[in-house]
Formats: sequence, C-alpha cells, structure tokens
Amino acid sequence: MNATTEGLIALALILAALAAGVVGAALMSRARSLHKRSMRLDEAVAARAGKTVAAKPSKRQGWRDRIEDIGVRGLATSIGQSLVADEDRVLLDQCGVDTVVGRAWFFLARAALCIALPLGSYLLLGKGSVLAACLTVFFGFGVGYMAPKYVMSKRAAARRKRADAELPLLVDLLRLLQGVGLSVDQAMQLIEQDFAPSMPVLVTELQHASAQYRSGQTRESALQRFATVYKNDDMASIAELIVQVDRYGGGVQEPLRQFGDRMRERRRLDLKARIGQLTVKMTGVMVTTLLPALIIVTGGAGFIAIIRGVSQFGGME
Repeated sequence: MNATTEGLIALALILAALAAGVVGAALMSRARSLHKRSMRLDEAVAARAGKTVAAKPSKRQGWRDRIEDIGVRGLATSIGQSLVADEDRVLLDQCGVDTVVGRAWFFLARAALCIALPLGSYLLLGKGSVLAACLTVFFGFGVGYMAPKYVMSKRAAARRKRADAELPLLVDLLRLLQGVGLSVDQAMQLIEQDFAPSMPVLVTELQHASAQYRSGQTRESALQRFATVYKNDDMASIAELIVQVDRYGGGVQEPLRQFGDRMRERRRLDLKARIGQLTVKMTGVMVTTLLPALIIVTGGAGFIAIIRGVSQFGGME
C-alpha cells in the first residue's frame, strides 16, 4: 500500500470522526434547545398559576462540571441512549453510580475511547494493507466500546462479593438489636448511623430503602432494590423477612437465628468446596514442579551408573 492510499484512508477516518462529532454536536444542541423550551414552558405555566419558580442555580465554572454538563447533554441524544443501554445502567446501579453524573461519565468514557482508540491504533499499527488497517480500526473500536463495561463489570463483581461478605454481620446486628427491644425501623436507623464503616455497601442500600420508606412508599417497594440489585438470594430473603415482620408483626429473633445458621452452614460448605478445588490445583502444581526434581534425586544415581557401565562396555570393545 503506497503513501497515497494511506493518506486517503487517514483522511477518510478523520472526516468520519469529524462527521460523528458534528452530528453529536447537532444532537446536543437540539437537546439543549428542547430543554430551554421546556423550562420556558414550565415558567409560563407557573406564572399563569400564580406560583414562583425557583431561580436556576449558578453554573460552576470548573472543568469537571463543564465535562459533566457535556456528558449530561449527550445522554439526552439517541447516541447517548445507545451508548448507555439498559444493561449498562444495571452495572452502574450495582456499582452505586447510577446517577445522572455517573451515566454522563460512562457515556463520555465510551465515546472518547470509541473515537481515540481506532485513530490511535491505525496511526500506530495500520501501516500495512487495507485489510490490516480495517481490522486495526475495527478491533480498536471494539476495545474502546467494551473497555468501560469491562471495568464496571469488575467493580460490580467486587461490590457483589463485598455485599455477600457483609450479610452475616447484618443478620447478627438485626437479631441483637431486636433482642434488646428495638423495632425494625429503629434497628435499621441505628445500623445506618453507626455501622457504615463496617458495612459500606449494605448500609448504602439500607439508607436508600429507608429514604424511600420515609417518602411514603410501602416497606415492600422500598426494599425492592435491596432484594434485587445484587441478585443475591440471601439479601432477598432478608428483605422478605423484614417485610413480613413489618406487615404481620411478631418476633424476628428466632427466624434471624435460623437464617444466620443456614447462611453460615452454606458458607462452610462453599469453603470446603473451594478447599477441594485448591487441593486439586496444588496437586497439579506439585506434579509439574516437584516430580522432575524427585526423579532426578531418586533415579539420578542409577542413571549415572547405567551410563558409566555402557561407556565402559563400549571401551572394552
């Protein structure tokens, strides 16, 4: 591939990136105009109804806020909705950043990588044939699209693991606080206030559930996120137990004790299974590392004697 062809391909990629930027800017401008139109309509309706509209807070001038503002505007476009799909929002929710700002940063990271990685990979590696250049750009775009999701998946998995590790402490605290005469609301409030450093993940979810319950929702709907966000059966069981106690009353110490015993027994069985897997893995490591040394130590003298005997027999002939 000559220099003219390479230049044309580079020019085409640059023009495509510029076209994507122009389209994105046009969509964000349209979203901004629609937002302003909606604000004016709300002000007119409020003025006709005789109400005062709260003044819009002054926009901070920091670079971080400007970038977040660009991301928020981009989310309102069709490109933003396609780059931040429902499954991505589930991951963001499990990471605890499913807010407008969190989705905006995710959108900006994915959009920037989808543009920067194909161009960078082509400039660095795409100097061969046309097929190699196309493959480089394609894989660069794929890596740029999947990298933010991969990072958030790892973070979500870590939070799920942390939430599962915090469950026994939550069950013990609920049983202890119920035993001293506190209600479910009082026990949850005390846990939220005093045990946030020990259970950061579960305390955050409990605070969210308590805020929804105080806003007028039922206990079942308030604990819906707690029961389903991490797809943990034990968390769903705890939420169901709290809902039943809140609805029908009664003591909760004995059910919590039985639930804690079952959870510890299941964790003990899981730990035994992990120990068995580690034993099998260590057996393979020992075979590949210690067996050659063992053969050399035990059979080395015999091999040396055989070699000497064969060499002496050859010398006699």
